[in-house]
Amino acid sequence: MRHKIGPAAALVAVTAVLSACSPAGGDRAGGTGWSYTDDRGVTITAEQRPERIIAQVSSAAALKDFGVDVVGTFGPLVRDDGTVEPEARGLDPRAVTDVTGPGYGEVAMERVASLEPDLLVSGKYAEFPGLWHLTAEQEEQVKSLVPTAGVQHAGVPLPETIASYRDLAAALGGDVDAARVRADEAAFHAAADRLRGIGERMKASGRTILAVGGTEQEFFAVVPGRNPDLDFYVRELGLPIIVPDHPDTAGGGYFERLSWEHAAAYPADILLWDTRAASLPPERMMENPVFAARPSAAAGRFVEWDAVAPMSYASYAGIMTELADQLEAKLGGR
Repeated sequence: MRHKIGPAAALVAVTAVLSACSPAGGDRAGGTGWSYTDDRGVTITAEQRPERIIAQVSSAAALKDFGVDVVGTFGPLVRDDGTVEPEARGLDPRAVTDVTGPGYGEVAMERVASLEPDLLVSGKYAEFPGLWHLTAEQEEQVKSLVPTAGVQHAGVPLPETIASYRDLAAALGGDVDAARVRADEAAFHAAADRLRGIGERMKASGRTILAVGGTEQEFFAVVPGRNPDLDFYVRELGLPIIVPDHPDTAGGGYFERLSWEHAAAYPADILLWDTRAASLPPERMMENPVFAARPSAAAGRFVEWDAVAPMSYASYAGIMTELADQLEAKLGGR
């Protein structure tokens, strides 16, 4: 999304939805061509099914989990230490060409053109006009080279966004009924059931969670309802994640901005911290004495939040399992 953490990259974003394939989606009967209608209401048509796909990294990883490989990616792919960004979880950087440009929202047009792509896929946020990780100018340039598909990244339940990626992958030739995909879906539901049980126990004991992030300048209390994963955790699984009182509505309402002097606002038993590189890790947050004095912070009750993870069963089965493990460890199994 285009909302940024102060001067840094996006702090709180979230995860993704393409509208389901219309009856005309995928290969048309009789082999007369291919079409797909995306969440913008745009119908993409081609003489044959797209095979050379460029995608924003989280979209690329979601498609891969449903059996569709891409030739190029843009957006955060590899960290400075050589590890794969959580946003690109499941991708092999050696197997794709990175077409990311020098600045946020930019792509290297020469590299895009050199891949001779058939389709570009990226996320879409309702409050912003264009596609995720593309400036308006860059998006127009991209459209002159390749059709684009927009994937809605807010306003729908997490399982629906995952199912929509599955539909797109099916239209692109992915084997979405493979045994591996079915196993991933079963693992997703098993992990969700674990979190549901943890939520019940936390509510019974009066314990709460606050999703947080920060920069050198500001502390952020995250609004769960604006993030499809957190919204799912609250509405469907019953995790007691606190809703801050004064969201930054000018920035889309994804979080409440607070000075570090108010970093003790919203007492909570567990701190769910944004793992993205643009947000401070717990050890850096603990350098602020107000934050460090929070009982949950002092006790080290931090658990990880992968805020913009790929929208697939495989991705969220792993994320929710890890979250359940961490919550149980920090809560002492209660």
